[in-house]
Amino acid sequence: MLALIVLLASLLSLTRGSAPNKRESSIRPIILEKSGGFVAGGKTISNPRLPSMTLSCDHGYMEYFIPWKPRRTSLVMWHSATTQAFQNRWDGGEGYKDMFLRRRYPVYLWDGPRVGRANWACDEYSYVPFYQDQGNFAAWNFGPSYPNFWPGVQFPTEDEEAWQQATSSRYVEFDTTENIHMQSQAAAVAADSGRLGGSIVYIANSASGLRAQMTVVKSNTTNIKAIVAYEGYGCVFPDTANITAGSPFGPMIVPLEDFKKLAKLKAIQFVWGDHRDESYPLLRQTRQAAQIINQYGGNAEVFFLAKDGGLNGSTHSAFADMDNDKVADLLEGFLEKNGLDGYPTETRDDSGNSDEEWRQWDYN
Repeated sequence: MLALIVLLASLLSLTRGSAPNKRESSIRPIILEKSGGFVAGGKTISNPRLPSMTLSCDHGYMEYFIPWKPRRTSLVMWHSATTQAFQNRWDGGEGYKDMFLRRRYPVYLWDGPRVGRANWACDEYSYVPFYQDQGNFAAWNFGPSYPNFWPGVQFPTEDEEAWQQATSSRYVEFDTTENIHMQSQAAAVAADSGRLGGSIVYIANSASGLRAQMTVVKSNTTNIKAIVAYEGYGCVFPDTANITAGSPFGPMIVPLEDFKKLAKLKAIQFVWGDHRDESYPLLRQTRQAAQIINQYGGNAEVFFLAKDGGLNGSTHSAFADMDNDKVADLLEGFLEKNGLDGYPTETRDDSGNSDEEWRQWDYN
């Protein structure tokens, strides 16, 4: 009888006592409390010929997924070219969105003004086909040049459909200083609204890394807690630094007091994939930005997935790579390290269970 009691206690500890391991996370069902979407920011303009006719434009669009009994921290996944990169792995396997819903983080997918589902623009623009598929191959760090993949790259190199999906599910990007301000202003409105909660972490990639930093600068609240930028292109610097502004990927120069908002975040992590070294200008920019942020009491680091994380072959969008489950484990470690993995502790539901007790319950 004693042996049976010990066995039952051991089984209970496996399901209730500790954070789930990777296998448990992958098989846990996704149970949502709610999902939906809303627009944020933007403005309304009048038809110059008929002022009573208006157009709502230059807003962003936020799609959200709130798990049952969610953690406190919301993950806002922001890609400058497509939200699809967060929805699926390159080969169509599970992406970051579902991975972190299984781990009970509220997930938000953000389309900034004039892209994706927020493409109503207040200004005229023209579209000219831009033949970029082959150019994206090297830009996305699949290999040194099309069609030569890096050895061991975390992309399904023999899967033609995967390449077609990667090149097709893109938005038209507007890489201009005007767009950086427009997108970050709309994102700041969303962050300040409280609709994303009081603990926000931006999971950014490519050009959205700079936009996430500018969102912190423009925000009027302390709701934003951290930024994780996968191969973020561009950084923000204070006007006291000897830095010259650039475009379209920075540097962006802001007043020192605004820059110090970045130093007040719990953490900023600039993540780089494989085959990136100190000669890469955008990597050097993140290293310089991290150094200045830390000079003002911040907590910023440059993190290499290969050298620091033990993961080889990572591409420009490591969260979509074939080993994205391992990349996700590193992200969860970052969240835990910085106290961003917790649950609310003060509320009770109708059954009398506190949120802390729900945190311990692992449904599989």
